[in-house]
Amino acid sequence: MHASVYAVYYGSKVIFWSLQVLLFSRDSRTRELLKAFNIDGQIENLSVAMDPTIEEEVRVKVLAGSKKEKSQSSISFFQRSRNALMGAADAVRRVAVRGAFGDDRKTEALITTIDGNIWTGCTNGSIVQWDGNGNRLQEFQYHSCPVQCLFAFGLRIWVGYASGLIDVLDLNGSKLGGWIAHSSPVIHMAVGAGFIFTLANHGGIRGWRITSPGPLDNVICKELGDREFLYTKLENVKILAGTWNVGQERATHDSLISWLGSAATGADIVVAGLQEVEMGAGFLAMSAAKESMQVGLEGSSVGQLWLDMIGKILDEGSTFQRIGYRQLAGLLIMVWVRNDIRSHVGDIDVAAVPCGFGRAIGNKGAVGLRMRVYDRILCFVNCHFAAHLEAVNRRNADFDHVYRTMIFSRPSNILNSASAGVSSSIQVLRGANVTGIEPVVGIPELSEADMVVFLGDFNYRLDGISYDEARDFISQRSFDWLRERDQLQAEMKSGNVFQGMREAVIGFPPTYKFEKHQPGLAGYDSGEKRRIPAWCDRILYRDNCSTTVSTCSLDCPVIASVLQYEACMDVTDSDHKPVRCIFNVEIARVDNSIRRQEFGEIMGSNEKIRHMLVEQNKVPETIVSTNNIILQNQDTSVLRITNKSGEDIALYEIVCEGEFTIHESGQLSSNHSFGSFGFPRWLQVSPTTGIVEPDHIAEIAVHHDEHQTLEEFVDGVPQNWWCEDARDKEVMLLIKVRGGCTTEIKSHRIRVRHSISGKKMPVERKPKNVNTQSSVLQRADFLGNSCTSDVFAHLQNLHTP
Repeated sequence: MHASVYAVYYGSKVIFWSLQVLLFSRDSRTRELLKAFNIDGQIENLSVAMDPTIEEEVRVKVLAGSKKEKSQSSISFFQRSRNALMGAADAVRRVAVRGAFGDDRKTEALITTIDGNIWTGCTNGSIVQWDGNGNRLQEFQYHSCPVQCLFAFGLRIWVGYASGLIDVLDLNGSKLGGWIAHSSPVIHMAVGAGFIFTLANHGGIRGWRITSPGPLDNVICKELGDREFLYTKLENVKILAGTWNVGQERATHDSLISWLGSAATGADIVVAGLQEVEMGAGFLAMSAAKESMQVGLEGSSVGQLWLDMIGKILDEGSTFQRIGYRQLAGLLIMVWVRNDIRSHVGDIDVAAVPCGFGRAIGNKGAVGLRMRVYDRILCFVNCHFAAHLEAVNRRNADFDHVYRTMIFSRPSNILNSASAGVSSSIQVLRGANVTGIEPVVGIPELSEADMVVFLGDFNYRLDGISYDEARDFISQRSFDWLRERDQLQAEMKSGNVFQGMREAVIGFPPTYKFEKHQPGLAGYDSGEKRRIPAWCDRILYRDNCSTTVSTCSLDCPVIASVLQYEACMDVTDSDHKPVRCIFNVEIARVDNSIRRQEFGEIMGSNEKIRHMLVEQNKVPETIVSTNNIILQNQDTSVLRITNKSGEDIALYEIVCEGEFTIHESGQLSSNHSFGSFGFPRWLQVSPTTGIVEPDHIAEIAVHHDEHQTLEEFVDGVPQNWWCEDARDKEVMLLIKVRGGCTTEIKSHRIRVRHSISGKKMPVERKPKNVNTQSSVLQRADFLGNSCTSDVFAHLQNLHTP
């Protein structure tokens, strides 16, 4: 098992983080192990954690690494320290993985923020804040899907999840906003030109303003809302949904034509749900075992037979394409779409929830299929609930269990996917779904769909009526009176089951129970039990329609109405009659090409937005206390950065542009013996990043450290670095200052000399053998990933010969 290791620079210490289980820090100069701790911040006793074999392995790795590297010329101390530590990290990791920790808390991402803290993201969705010494400060969890990447910019932390979601947090861990960025995991982020760019696992790249979410989004959202009619398109989709408890029987071709074939002519989507496909005790036990181990979920041979038979009557291939199915013991759901809308259908996913004995056996339960149609989410759930007249509460409990626990094999990461290209987060914010693509803990996934259809043998019966009375009312087609005795309608009115869902008016006779192969209403059960007829087989639905909004729009994107709801009374293959329902569904979707055009016009013409952009890009005015610092042995100088802005905070980062050795002749020669943050080993700067509040001053310690006792190799000959080289050294520090939400940077350069000879610092000195023409674009040897506008401008002005 491979473990990635991060190196985090923190003054003179280098912290190595094993992305499997352990974090530990070691002094980069002395190699002293300072601390080791796990993901929960608990201090680890390495002498206890390591067995003798591994401890010896660690020792051998460190010694072998040192001996091997002595034969190499001009290798830096930091490289030797890094190699030794990574060898130790690998050994420690393998000890921990042997049983000390679980993989559910594996660390997947790590960043440092401008305030000097460290943040890690874990596979269970948690985000942990640490200080530089490895003390665990806080833990946050906004989603349960794995964190894939973290990115820090300014005063914000961007979190990318495996579900395609992005969250934006402040430096205290509070969530500022979240939206759907991609339909696959977000694996990397970078900053440039005022945008955070996100890379998805499928290769897609999108850009989001670094100020999102913020006041600018509200203005853009209002402007786009006023133009909604220009980029909104309404699509019409016909859905045929059918349910049938087949009682382990096989259907004739004529029965399938009567049930689905005759009604599929005008349908764009066909959904078929079967119950009791197979019900043998051995089959149920085997199915339960497969479900528990998540193997062999492709279904049974009998289930495949049904797929083939229905596919044949739908002219599968020429007219329809089957896009998915799921079988759970005797339950089977299947979906076909017409070829001409196939390109607008995607992200198909399935799920299963057993409700039988111990919530483990699939004789009762549900199977579901979720799909995206014109960028809206539709879910279809085929159910079989507890039987018998008196089991009303059990049936209610079965529904509640299915609704709350149905989890599809991947998060619902496609709700209102944003359009491609550079954008602001308002492109994907919509109503209640803004909180994220994966339901917040306690919120069912089914509730996130734009439309849900429940179909199946719900097994609700008629109360307070005898068999003979029911037969009399049926023969007279007095269905209104019978519906008053219907358990399901009574429970729905009481709010006990199918909350928020609707059913078309029932205009057909009860569908259960019939003698097989007995036509007409005379076929109701006339045996010894004489079961009271009931509407066991039902189809219910929910769309986006509410009491306040009933017109299809982007605020209410899916509106459904029922065109037909009926039972196929002429089918006699089972003791249940098949039922079908045809929905007319209106779907509002965004024409992304038009919306991008409108977005561009708004950004270019709206004066308020342009003014806000200018204000957000301002860099606070700052001054530094000096441009030249001279240090002698173990001297410390204080560098002060003053934020002269009375309103805006200033963020700073200090890097080293280069180190030069000053020869007796006065010439400078380049030296690249850098340690953490690009600084030479003799120079410590702390802190190297920070925040300066308005009208405040930040103090930075610049310290000379003469503790250089390890060997440095020059032309293959070991030398003691600090006692052999007595020449003066000079470095150029670059202080990069920016505002809290901008990529614009203003820079200050500070010259720092380590003076052994006591000579004064010259006013200006040029390095030896430096080509002045090649230095038109001055860049540091060690720079962060951020890009500045002056560098962009400089690149644009360069002329290629």
